[in-house]
Amino acid sequence: MSASADSLFAINSAETLIAPLQTLMTKTYGEQVVVHSLRRITAGAAAQTWALEASSERGNTELILRRGQDANQFGGALSKTAEAAVIRAAVAAGVPAPAVVVELAKADGLGEGFIMQRIHGETLPTKILRDPRYADARARMAAQCGEILATIHAVPVESVAGLRRESATEQIKFYRHTYKSYQQVLPVFDYAFRWLAEHCPQTVGERLVHGDFRNGNLMIGEEGVRAVLDWELAHIGDPMEDLAWLCVNSWRFGNIDKPVGGFGERKDLYAAYADASGRQVDESAVKFWEVFGVLKWGVICLYQCEIHLSGRERSLERAAIGRRVSECELDILDLLQSEGSSCR
Repeated sequence: MSASADSLFAINSAETLIAPLQTLMTKTYGEQVVVHSLRRITAGAAAQTWALEASSERGNTELILRRGQDANQFGGALSKTAEAAVIRAAVAAGVPAPAVVVELAKADGLGEGFIMQRIHGETLPTKILRDPRYADARARMAAQCGEILATIHAVPVESVAGLRRESATEQIKFYRHTYKSYQQVLPVFDYAFRWLAEHCPQTVGERLVHGDFRNGNLMIGEEGVRAVLDWELAHIGDPMEDLAWLCVNSWRFGNIDKPVGGFGERKDLYAAYADASGRQVDESAVKFWEVFGVLKWGVICLYQCEIHLSGRERSLERAAIGRRVSECELDILDLLQSEGSSCR
């Protein structure tokens, strides 16, 4: 099959992928490799994720294949090549994340992507927040997240050269333009955009920002956080953005009284971050970015619904996500009900 952009998106069957994967892994390991147990485990808008095993004389190795796909991708996502480079830099700096084994090349016939280590654990938020098995982990995770975020924000910026810079002003402009393009009249969103424009924090030192650090993108074991996943929204910007995104109400999955991902308290997150980074958390900046995060998610909900309504991809899931816009409106009003109030 041709490796053109159009045909690569159609390469979705395990039977089609196994042969080129075996060729690539054999070349990588320098010995004959047999790929088996290949199965697709997620199919997001920006990537496909496949689990596989590679067998050789060395034994069996469990791996993950991440492949880019160009259908219905929201602006801002990194290419898989750029994402792999960020993960390599993060792992080298001590961030718990799956190590990249090999990046795909055009000649491999697999499209753009990379193969990385497979780390076992749980990523489903409802299980993480409710399963008794993770009770001890939940007690530790807020502090662990603070320490991990401090490590991410310490990754040398020069090690991720070429990564885009995203200031608060630029992000507000992008999401406001996107919101207006859907021609939805939402007074709460309009007010939130105005509030954000009037309260932009001054960034003190740009850092590597994960961009999607939240419950659902963390691999969890009984001892707590094992790995940080999904780096495709990484950029250079205000590190407070990451702390705030973790606290957005939508990522608490019903546990609204536990502001950190539905599992922890702000004081534990902030204290651990300050201890590990040597910098105090700017709580006013976190509030700004939390309001922005809720509004950002609301615009993404509009985007998901528009894909369904336009007929580009009929999807009950996308339509249901579109209905969550009202939740974002309520969260914005809750955050902004008092100009002097702190985030819940």
